[in-house]
Amino acid sequence: MTFVVTENCIKCKFTDCVDVCPVDCFHEGPNFLVIDPDECIDCTLCEPECPAEAIFAEDELPEGQEQFIEINAELSQTWPVITDVQEPPSDAEEWNGKSDKLAMLEK
Repeated sequence: MTFVVTENCIKCKFTDCVDVCPVDCFHEGPNFLVIDPDECIDCTLCEPECPAEAIFAEDELPEGQEQFIEINAELSQTWPVITDVQEPPSDAEEWNGKSDKLAMLEK
């Protein structure tokens, strides 16, 4: 099992989660983070650190978020690893909690 970053991270991209990851499995894109499922050790440390509550165990994904398993796996192969906390986008709080953001995912 692995953890999965889901839709609410899009355009929020808080990076609190990367600081606690012991295996550096987070990868950064333009407006989203993903977890490399091959690197994740299922330690659970990242989930409570996410201010957007966008990280879930693969077997506990909210309904409608299942496609993010594949999105995380795919994009983690091309995006660079992120290990340091960064400032979120200036409008991150405005996007936090909004639905239907998948179309805004920048690859």
